[in-house]
Amino acid sequence: MSFSRPIELKNASLSADKEPLVCAPLVGASEEAVLSELAAIVPKKPELLEWRVDFFSGIADTGRVVALAQAIRGKAGGIPVIFTRRSIREGGTAIPLDEDQVLAMYQAVCRSGAVDLLDYELSVEPRHFEAAVALARETGVRLIASFHNFQETPSADTLLAKFVAMEQAGADIAKIAVMPKELRDVLTLLDATLSARNTLQIPLISMSMGGYGSLSRLFGWVFGSSVSFAVGEKASAPGQVPIEQLNTVVDIVHRALKGQ
Repeated sequence: MSFSRPIELKNASLSADKEPLVCAPLVGASEEAVLSELAAIVPKKPELLEWRVDFFSGIADTGRVVALAQAIRGKAGGIPVIFTRRSIREGGTAIPLDEDQVLAMYQAVCRSGAVDLLDYELSVEPRHFEAAVALARETGVRLIASFHNFQETPSADTLLAKFVAMEQAGADIAKIAVMPKELRDVLTLLDATLSARNTLQIPLISMSMGGYGSLSRLFGWVFGSSVSFAVGEKASAPGQVPIEQLNTVVDIVHRALKGQ
Protein backbone atom coordinates (compact mmCIF):
# COMPACT_ATOMS: atom_id res chain seq x y z
CA MET A 1 0.00 0.00 0.00
CA SER A 2 1.31 3.43 -0.94
CA PHE A 3 0.49 6.35 1.33
CA SER A 4 1.97 9.10 -0.86
CA ARG A 5 2.06 9.71 -4.60
CA PRO A 6 5.19 9.06 -6.66
CA ILE A 7 6.99 12.03 -8.18
CA GLU A 8 7.43 11.73 -11.93
CA LEU A 9 10.42 13.53 -13.39
CA LYS A 10 11.24 14.19 -17.03
CA ASN A 11 13.53 11.18 -17.31
CA ALA A 12 12.74 9.16 -14.19
CA SER A 13 10.07 8.10 -11.75
CA LEU A 14 10.75 8.44 -8.04
CA SER A 15 8.67 5.50 -6.97
CA ALA A 16 6.27 5.58 -4.05
CA ASP A 17 7.74 2.18 -3.13
CA LYS A 18 10.24 4.33 -1.24
CA GLU A 19 8.28 6.36 1.29
CA PRO A 20 9.17 9.01 2.07
CA LEU A 21 11.62 10.24 -0.52
CA VAL A 22 14.45 11.80 1.50
CA CYS A 23 15.77 15.20 0.41
CA ALA A 24 19.00 16.71 1.73
CA PRO A 25 19.66 20.46 1.43
CA LEU A 26 22.78 22.21 0.14
CA VAL A 27 23.21 25.54 1.93
CA GLY A 28 26.82 26.57 1.41
CA ALA A 29 27.72 30.21 0.72
CA SER A 30 30.46 29.45 -1.84
CA GLU A 31 31.16 26.97 -4.62
CA GLU A 32 33.68 25.20 -2.40
CA ALA A 33 31.26 24.96 0.52
CA VAL A 34 28.41 23.63 -1.62
CA LEU A 35 30.58 21.01 -3.32
CA SER A 36 32.05 19.98 0.04
CA GLU A 37 28.53 19.46 1.40
CA LEU A 38 27.63 17.51 -1.70
CA ALA A 39 30.62 15.20 -1.30
CA ALA A 40 29.54 14.42 2.26
CA ILE A 41 25.87 13.90 1.37
CA VAL A 42 25.99 11.76 -1.79
CA PRO A 43 27.32 8.63 0.01
CA LYS A 44 24.26 8.81 2.31
CA LYS A 45 22.08 8.19 -0.77
CA PRO A 46 19.16 10.59 -0.39
CA GLU A 47 16.56 10.37 -3.13
CA LEU A 48 16.69 14.14 -3.74
CA LEU A 49 18.97 17.12 -3.23
CA GLU A 50 17.80 20.70 -2.78
CA TRP A 51 20.15 23.55 -3.62
CA ARG A 52 19.07 26.56 -1.58
CA VAL A 53 20.57 29.20 -3.84
CA ASP A 54 19.49 32.07 -1.55
CA PHE A 55 22.39 31.04 0.72
CA PHE A 56 24.87 31.33 -2.16
CA SER A 57 26.98 34.50 -2.06
CA GLY A 58 27.27 34.51 -5.87
CA ILE A 59 23.54 34.54 -6.53
CA ALA A 60 23.68 37.90 -8.32
CA ASP A 61 25.93 36.37 -11.03
CA THR A 62 23.71 34.08 -13.11
CA GLY A 63 26.74 32.63 -14.86
CA ARG A 64 28.18 31.47 -11.53
CA VAL A 65 24.80 30.06 -10.51
CA VAL A 66 24.44 28.07 -13.72
CA ALA A 67 28.04 26.84 -13.52
CA LEU A 68 27.57 25.65 -9.95
CA ALA A 69 24.23 24.01 -10.80
CA GLN A 70 26.01 22.10 -13.56
CA ALA A 71 28.83 21.13 -11.18
CA ILE A 72 26.25 19.83 -8.69
CA ARG A 73 24.62 17.83 -11.46
CA GLY A 74 27.95 16.34 -12.44
CA LYS A 75 28.86 15.28 -8.90
CA ALA A 76 25.40 14.27 -7.62
CA GLY A 77 25.69 10.70 -8.79
CA GLY A 78 22.37 10.82 -10.58
CA ILE A 79 20.42 12.15 -7.59
CA PRO A 80 17.75 14.60 -8.84
CA VAL A 81 18.16 18.24 -7.82
CA ILE A 82 15.55 20.77 -6.64
CA PHE A 83 16.50 24.39 -7.32
CA THR A 84 15.14 26.78 -4.68
CA ARG A 85 15.33 30.47 -3.91
CA ARG A 86 13.50 30.92 -0.63
CA SER A 87 12.30 34.50 -0.26
CA ILE A 88 12.91 36.46 2.91
CA ARG A 89 9.15 36.78 3.45
CA GLU A 90 8.92 32.99 3.69
CA GLY A 91 11.98 32.34 5.82
CA GLY A 92 14.81 32.65 3.31
CA THR A 93 17.95 34.76 3.13
CA ALA A 94 17.94 38.32 1.76
CA ILE A 95 19.36 38.51 -1.77
CA PRO A 96 20.29 41.42 -4.11
CA LEU A 97 17.76 40.43 -6.79
CA ASP A 98 14.23 41.58 -7.54
CA GLU A 99 11.59 39.07 -8.62
CA ASP A 100 12.11 39.64 -12.34
CA GLN A 101 15.81 38.87 -11.86
CA VAL A 102 14.99 35.77 -9.81
CA LEU A 103 12.75 34.53 -12.61
CA ALA A 104 15.50 35.20 -15.17
CA MET A 105 17.90 33.14 -13.01
CA TYR A 106 15.33 30.33 -12.85
CA GLN A 107 14.98 30.40 -16.63
CA ALA A 108 18.74 30.20 -17.16
CA VAL A 109 19.21 27.31 -14.73
CA CYS A 110 16.22 25.30 -15.97
CA ARG A 111 17.21 25.76 -19.60
CA SER A 112 20.74 24.60 -18.77
CA GLY A 113 19.37 21.15 -17.97
CA ALA A 114 21.15 21.12 -14.60
CA VAL A 115 18.08 20.70 -12.35
CA ASP A 116 15.05 18.43 -12.21
CA LEU A 117 12.65 20.37 -10.03
CA LEU A 118 12.01 24.05 -9.37
CA ASP A 119 10.53 25.42 -6.14
CA TYR A 120 8.56 28.67 -6.49
CA GLU A 121 6.40 30.30 -3.85
CA LEU A 122 2.71 30.69 -4.64
CA SER A 123 2.85 34.09 -2.92
CA VAL A 124 4.72 35.71 -5.82
CA GLU A 125 2.80 37.88 -8.25
CA PRO A 126 0.56 35.78 -10.52
CA ARG A 127 2.53 36.86 -13.61
CA HIS A 128 5.72 35.46 -12.12
CA PHE A 129 4.13 32.17 -11.14
CA GLU A 130 2.48 31.85 -14.54
CA ALA A 131 5.89 32.37 -16.15
CA ALA A 132 7.31 29.60 -13.94
CA VAL A 133 4.52 27.26 -15.04
CA ALA A 134 5.35 28.02 -18.68
CA LEU A 135 9.07 27.46 -17.98
CA ALA A 136 8.34 24.08 -16.42
CA ARG A 137 6.30 23.03 -19.45
CA GLU A 138 9.04 24.24 -21.81
CA THR A 139 11.93 22.50 -20.07
CA GLY A 140 10.33 19.44 -18.45
CA VAL A 141 11.45 20.60 -15.02
CA ARG A 142 8.80 19.78 -12.39
CA LEU A 143 7.36 22.82 -10.63
CA ILE A 144 6.88 22.72 -6.85
CA ALA A 145 4.48 25.41 -5.64
CA SER A 146 5.35 26.22 -2.04
CA PHE A 147 4.01 28.07 0.98
CA HIS A 148 5.88 28.64 4.27
CA ASN A 149 4.67 30.17 7.53
CA PHE A 150 7.37 30.43 10.18
CA GLN A 151 5.05 32.11 12.70
CA GLU A 152 2.08 29.75 13.09
CA THR A 153 -0.04 26.94 11.70
CA PRO A 154 -3.18 28.12 9.89
CA SER A 155 -6.37 26.06 10.17
CA ALA A 156 -6.67 22.76 8.33
CA ASP A 157 -9.27 24.29 6.01
CA THR A 158 -6.90 27.15 5.17
CA LEU A 159 -4.06 24.75 4.45
CA LEU A 160 -6.26 22.53 2.29
CA ALA A 161 -7.37 25.58 0.32
CA LYS A 162 -3.72 26.49 -0.20
CA PHE A 163 -2.96 22.99 -1.53
CA VAL A 164 -5.92 23.23 -3.91
CA ALA A 165 -4.83 26.68 -5.11
CA MET A 166 -1.39 25.28 -5.95
CA GLU A 167 -2.82 22.53 -8.11
CA GLN A 168 -5.18 24.96 -9.83
CA ALA A 169 -2.27 27.34 -10.50
CA GLY A 170 -0.52 24.65 -12.55
CA ALA A 171 1.98 23.19 -10.06
CA ASP A 172 3.24 19.64 -10.52
CA ILE A 173 3.80 19.25 -6.77
CA ALA A 174 2.32 21.18 -3.83
CA LYS A 175 4.41 21.95 -0.74
CA ILE A 176 3.46 23.50 2.62
CA ALA A 177 5.65 24.10 5.68
CA VAL A 178 4.26 25.68 8.85
CA MET A 179 5.36 26.37 12.43
CA PRO A 180 3.51 24.74 15.33
CA LYS A 181 2.94 26.58 18.61
CA GLU A 182 1.64 23.42 20.30
CA LEU A 183 1.41 19.71 19.54
CA ARG A 184 -2.14 20.07 18.26
CA ASP A 185 -0.78 22.20 15.41
CA VAL A 186 1.16 19.19 14.12
CA LEU A 187 -2.12 17.27 13.98
CA THR A 188 -3.63 20.17 12.02
CA LEU A 189 -0.89 19.94 9.39
CA LEU A 190 -1.22 16.17 9.13
CA ASP A 191 -5.01 16.40 8.87
CA ALA A 192 -4.77 18.94 6.06
CA THR A 193 -2.21 16.75 4.28
CA LEU A 194 -4.44 13.69 4.47
CA SER A 195 -7.43 15.68 3.19
CA ALA A 196 -5.33 17.02 0.30
CA ARG A 197 -4.05 13.51 -0.46
CA ASN A 198 -7.66 12.41 -0.85
CA THR A 199 -8.63 15.49 -2.89
CA LEU A 200 -5.78 16.47 -5.21
CA GLN A 201 -4.24 14.61 -8.13
CA ILE A 202 -0.66 15.88 -7.68
CA PRO A 203 1.99 14.76 -5.15
CA LEU A 204 2.24 16.65 -1.87
CA ILE A 205 5.08 17.70 0.39
CA SER A 206 4.21 18.92 3.86
CA MET A 207 5.96 19.48 7.13
CA SER A 208 5.54 21.04 10.50
CA MET A 209 8.76 22.75 11.62
CA GLY A 210 10.69 23.03 14.87
CA GLY A 211 10.94 20.46 17.66
CA TYR A 212 7.28 19.46 17.67
CA GLY A 213 7.27 19.51 13.90
CA SER A 214 10.07 16.95 13.67
CA LEU A 215 7.34 14.37 14.27
CA SER A 216 5.81 15.22 10.90
CA ARG A 217 9.16 14.70 9.22
CA LEU A 218 9.35 11.20 10.67
CA PHE A 219 5.88 9.92 9.75
CA GLY A 220 4.16 12.63 7.69
CA TRP A 221 4.48 10.35 4.68
CA VAL A 222 1.80 8.09 6.18
CA PHE A 223 -0.60 11.03 5.79
CA GLY A 224 0.40 11.68 2.18
CA SER A 225 3.62 13.71 2.12
CA SER A 226 5.90 12.32 -0.57
CA VAL A 227 9.14 13.94 0.64
CA SER A 228 10.86 14.49 3.97
CA PHE A 229 13.75 16.94 4.23
CA ALA A 230 16.62 15.65 6.37
CA VAL A 231 20.08 16.83 7.36
CA GLY A 232 22.84 15.49 5.17
CA GLU A 233 25.48 17.98 6.27
CA LYS A 234 23.63 21.13 7.45
CA ALA A 235 19.96 21.93 8.08
CA SER A 236 18.01 24.41 5.96
CA ALA A 237 15.01 24.69 8.31
CA PRO A 238 14.27 24.04 11.99
CA GLY A 239 13.29 20.51 12.97
CA GLN A 240 15.18 18.60 10.27
CA VAL A 241 16.73 15.39 11.57
CA PRO A 242 19.82 13.58 10.24
CA ILE A 243 19.27 11.26 7.28
CA GLU A 244 20.47 8.24 9.24
CA GLN A 245 18.00 8.82 12.08
CA LEU A 246 15.13 9.46 9.69
CA ASN A 247 15.84 6.23 7.82
CA THR A 248 15.90 4.26 11.08
CA VAL A 249 12.53 5.58 12.24
CA VAL A 250 10.94 5.19 8.80
CA ASP A 251 12.10 1.57 8.67
CA ILE A 252 10.49 0.90 12.06
CA VAL A 253 7.20 2.46 10.96
CA HIS A 254 7.20 0.53 7.70
CA ARG A 255 7.72 -2.74 9.56
CA ALA A 256 4.87 -1.90 11.94
CA LEU A 257 2.49 -1.00 9.12
CA LYS A 258 3.25 -4.24 7.28
CA GLY A 259 1.94 -6.06 10.34
CA GLN A 260 -1.51 -4.53 9.92
